[in-house]
Amino acid sequence: MVFKFYFDILLEKFKSGIIYQYLLIALAFLLPLTVFGANLVIVIIVILWLFSGNYKAKYYEIMSSRLLIASIIFFGLHLVGLIWTEDIDWGLHIVHKMWYFLLLLPVLHTIVSKKYIKYYLTAFLLSITITEIFSYLIWFEVIKPFKNAFVHNPTPFMSHVSYNPILTFAIYLVIHEVFLNKNLDKVKFFLYSLFAITMTFNMFITGGRAGQVMFFSMIGILIFQFFNSEKVKSLLAILVILPAIFFSAYHTSDLFNKRVNQVIENIQVYETNNMTDVGKRITFALNSWEIITNNPIIGVGTGDFPIEYKKISILNKNSEFPSPTNPHNMYTLVLVQLGFVGLISMLSIFYYQIKLSRQSSNPFIRDVGITLPLLFLVIMFSDSYLLGHYTTLLYVFFSSFLYKNFEKY
Repeated sequence: MVFKFYFDILLEKFKSGIIYQYLLIALAFLLPLTVFGANLVIVIIVILWLFSGNYKAKYYEIMSSRLLIASIIFFGLHLVGLIWTEDIDWGLHIVHKMWYFLLLLPVLHTIVSKKYIKYYLTAFLLSITITEIFSYLIWFEVIKPFKNAFVHNPTPFMSHVSYNPILTFAIYLVIHEVFLNKNLDKVKFFLYSLFAITMTFNMFITGGRAGQVMFFSMIGILIFQFFNSEKVKSLLAILVILPAIFFSAYHTSDLFNKRVNQVIENIQVYETNNMTDVGKRITFALNSWEIITNNPIIGVGTGDFPIEYKKISILNKNSEFPSPTNPHNMYTLVLVQLGFVGLISMLSIFYYQIKLSRQSSNPFIRDVGITLPLLFLVIMFSDSYLLGHYTTLLYVFFSSFLYKNFEKY
């Protein structure tokens, strides 16, 4: 009798969608902390969604969104690309990496609730606070480094490649509240301002250069949003603020100073030493472009980047280079695998995100909805950020509610 009582309560909450909201809040919290925890929540959400019925309404909602259709087509092209790939095993690995675009984004899009967006954001920022605290504890040598962290590069829960882009997005959310939310009370204003300062400093004691480039891009976007696209004021502010932040970071952070100097030195010695970090990326790009020019329309197939890259590196007599599984550039990877057809498909996702954001009547949703794709368009030049767990999940999770027409559903 007692079991039936609690089962009926659980069933009622499930039917009302409350269970989904608890799971989404948990996912937002776990997103920057743990791959296993986030994946466990994702599996639970997807299973519940698949067995919850109401399939006709779900299908209609998905098919009425051009963004979701673009996402599914992008995944579908990876499946089609298996037809002309030589390495089916690696192709299936890439398909597995891209499944978020087939299932997770459409699933989350149909269950997110406008009422709970503030809780998603709070959970995410609380999680970032935890990562930041541990980062500082390691940096000040209060605790020993663990997992991915080192004292000189304190990013414990993920590598700096993923941490800094996610940290940048969190900084954007906080600074946006400080400068553009006119209804923010004094307590939140103080806490958010303090949070923005500590996170910004944290950005430059960790080694993610792509995330740091993303950070400066984010500040530029935020300035345009603050001045409401007044170009003269925005440009003047950018010319003052960005150099000021850069030189402050350069002269106060040994790691940032070292990483900037390293980039400059790597470029200068490329002709004589191309085995540096930057030199490798330049060589990856040059070799990859040769593959693209030979297969411009539909690419070499979903799984054939490693094979084709090895062939071209032998031909160009730089086979001593490590054989990469991706060219550390999302645009290049898509072009190699799926040609310009694949690139247009991927860019269509970003196009619809920006288009839908501009139509939003909510200033916060509009600003964040435009900023998310713009920032990813920047950092995808430096790595394949739609393949990594943390950054892809961030992109998909926020896309699920930033571009939904809540008035319609």
